[in-house]
Amino acid sequence: MVLTRDVLDVASALNRALGVGYSVVKQLPGSPDLDAAYRRARRWFGKSLSDGVYLLRVTLRHGLGVETKPRFEQTQVQMLTTLDSARDDLARLLAAERAPATGPVARGQ
Repeated sequence: MVLTRDVLDVASALNRALGVGYSVVKQLPGSPDLDAAYRRARRWFGKSLSDGVYLLRVTLRHGLGVETKPRFEQTQVQMLTTLDSARDDLARLLAAERAPATGPVARGQ
């Protein structure tokens, strides 16, 4: 199968977003606030990741000439930027939650 550069770019971004989604699910059991963690997971999978899947579907259709939308390239760039930004924000949040609390350690006391 031959894919256009646009399709590969979107598929790559979606793959990275899926990786962060995996981290979200993996961290659920150890989360200090389970309700907030579940809300975050529902938001990620129901909004950002869902939008990414939609973008991939439309990009594939556009690449095949099945669906053409005016200003598609501009919309595609905006949606990719939004997905990447949301992914980066979520990845930073998850990393901060994984990091051990750092503070002064009492030695020899």
